[in-house]
Amino acid sequence: MTAEAEIRRRILLHGAITFAEFMDVALYWPDEGYYTSTEPFGASGDYYTSPMAHPAFGALLAVQLFQMWRLLCRPKVFTVTEMGAGNGLLCRDITAYSGHLSEEFQASLRYVCLDRRLSAGEELGSSRASRVAAAGIPLKGVNGCFLSNEFLDALPVHQVRVDGGRLKEVYVALNEDNLVETLGEPSTPDLSDRLKGASINLAEGQTAEINLGLDNWAEEVSTALDAGFVLTIDYGHLAADLYSAEVRPRGALTTYYRHIQMDAPFRRVGQQDISAQVDFTSVVQAGSARGLDTLGYTTQQHFLNNLGVGRFLSMMGSLGLPPTALQANRAGLIDLVRPTGLGNFKVLVQGKNVGRPNLWGVEPDKGSRKLIENLELPLMTPQHISHLEGRYPPGEYEFALDDLWPSGNDFADDYSA
Repeated sequence: MTAEAEIRRRILLHGAITFAEFMDVALYWPDEGYYTSTEPFGASGDYYTSPMAHPAFGALLAVQLFQMWRLLCRPKVFTVTEMGAGNGLLCRDITAYSGHLSEEFQASLRYVCLDRRLSAGEELGSSRASRVAAAGIPLKGVNGCFLSNEFLDALPVHQVRVDGGRLKEVYVALNEDNLVETLGEPSTPDLSDRLKGASINLAEGQTAEINLGLDNWAEEVSTALDAGFVLTIDYGHLAADLYSAEVRPRGALTTYYRHIQMDAPFRRVGQQDISAQVDFTSVVQAGSARGLDTLGYTTQQHFLNNLGVGRFLSMMGSLGLPPTALQANRAGLIDLVRPTGLGNFKVLVQGKNVGRPNLWGVEPDKGSRKLIENLELPLMTPQHISHLEGRYPPGEYEFALDDLWPSGNDFADDYSA
């Protein structure tokens, strides 16, 4: 039974269902759910992610993980658990680059690709990686880091709308043979409680998404983590911005099909991506309630800049690359920090039983300067997507480097020349 058939069956049997239930089935139904039956990433998929833009993304995350390992007093086993690991490309790039940082660090690294799909991907080439198929987090006693890149945005969300001065929930129903939305009383008081907890008052007619699954996610991560870090990278905002009636009166739900933003969740059910921008205020609050301290919150642009992406760009011209390879690698690097694209993704770092350390990706650290100056630049492979081949919608890659590395940043002063 397809995902859409299962949705229709439930509505016919029980009546209208919440949008969260609809989204869960559309994305994760075992038979032809979007994430369980297709390869959503890359040129043949519906969207691309930072690991596909350039291997420098994984390399610079490896630099941050290296510091985390040192902050944990260089444990013999340092476990990186990537939630929603997908095709394993990020795992491959991180584990491959770890050897450039420290042989001891590389020897300690254990990388777990956690995903609902069992089929192995690019991580097959690493002896330090394993794949676990699970919807939750079946781990305990972890010392290391829980990492995710564009994972929380794919968790099912409830939709709500203010109608006649009252908070209503958006349900999915059938009208004749068509899937349609209908308003009803909230399925749980947790929806209004979430908004109150973030001091959010929605305007009349405003639609918003609420991810109640964040609490369970934070509970599972905190329970599994003995000591270490949680590194979350995703697109979204703090609650005051995310729920702005002026900016997002119709909410922040998005659908993608073949790299085209459709914003039509009832079309191509099970064949297109559905995601919602992350409410990072709720992520922080959910973590804080479960022993996860907030260590930093910034943009991907600033995070990668602090870790040395400017150094990578500055050394590009000295490698003697053919013109096409030079242009492709430069475009991929810039795309990672482009302010109007991936660079505007948010990076949240939380910690458990680690104190309040300054992290290299959050605050530029001159103590890391020597390490960054000696980093080798990884180059694109066939598994990465070249911007020059027109395989997905182009962005604007020509802009002032000062826009990427504002004045006053120590690394900008060194590497922007």
